[in-house]
Amino acid sequence: MMAQAATSTQAKALGEVKSIANGMLVLATDEGKSLNISLPDGVRVVQIPPGATDLKNATPITVQDLQVGDRVLVRGAASDGGKSIAATAVIMMKQSDVAAKQQKEREEWQKHGIGGLVSAVDPAAGTATISVTSFGGTKKLLIQTNKKTIVRRYAPNSVKFDEAKASTLAEIHPGDQLRARGEKNSDGTEFAADEIVAGTFRNIAGTVTTVNAADNSMTVMDVLSKKPVTVKISADSQIRKLPQPIAQRIAMRLKGQTPEGGTAPGGVPGGTPPAQAQGGPPQGAPGAGFGGGQRGGGDLQQMLSRLPAAALNDFQKGDAVILVSTEGNGGGVTAITLLGGVEPILTASPGAQAMMLTPWSLSGGPGEAQ
Repeated sequence: MMAQAATSTQAKALGEVKSIANGMLVLATDEGKSLNISLPDGVRVVQIPPGATDLKNATPITVQDLQVGDRVLVRGAASDGGKSIAATAVIMMKQSDVAAKQQKEREEWQKHGIGGLVSAVDPAAGTATISVTSFGGTKKLLIQTNKKTIVRRYAPNSVKFDEAKASTLAEIHPGDQLRARGEKNSDGTEFAADEIVAGTFRNIAGTVTTVNAADNSMTVMDVLSKKPVTVKISADSQIRKLPQPIAQRIAMRLKGQTPEGGTAPGGVPGGTPPAQAQGGPPQGAPGAGFGGGQRGGGDLQQMLSRLPAAALNDFQKGDAVILVSTEGNGGGVTAITLLGGVEPILTASPGAQAMMLTPWSLSGGPGEAQ
């Protein structure tokens, strides 16, 4: 966060140390800006544990203790039109400590997380109803909140959990994706949430019309809207390409057929065709903190996550893709999960992306700075 009073030169900035030398550091702020921070002799530098909201447990350190990758909050006097700050105080969280905290949080979401498509919200009762989809079908689950439940919402063009803002149940709407961490009751009909993150995401299926390596983007002709969509590929985008044999097996499963051997991808028995999620994530979809401990549709997500990472230059004009993206705006969308090699799948079911992919399958999860 960066704030600067209109009538004062005092400023503060929060971000990650990109370089440090000779009493200067370059800070990459959470707003995507680059700031030059001067560290004069005598500047106060302290270290706090990740998650701390005050300086009660702060430990005094020196400028020499700061390293690239550390997260810092800088306070001081702004100059050069707000492009630099002469620091009077630096509050630091060690990169290794942040990483350890993130890993613990990811494990908690993997063990105690569940997600789905919101079908109803009752702020007065403190509940939201989601549709949880797996290969076995779709079922309703009541998410119960209390006064201590943390609610966050993704920014329209962000794929980072850290950029999710504090929100309320009233800001969640039918059609949103919702992920909750907590405990399910004994009969599996209700879920007591300790934390919720929600957002509006897009499911897109189509054919690549252009690939622009210069600005890390591609244009996809959406098969449903019949309109071109500019898709931005970021460092956080998860890109995969399905081998044809796997794509064909998934296509057979979508048609309700059993592949040779009697088992569909991910170890799911053949038989009843899957219900369509209408944009909802599969039950128990794994992925860097949002993976659930639930079995079922998550098997397919696990299979996708184990595929080798692909790159933008692995795609060319005419390739079929399915993706989950940010909500986006007039300037296009940012890919969260992008999957190629899906020609057999789209032939079998043009709406397959609603069942296969989920916004929670990204490289960074709750608490991850990415």
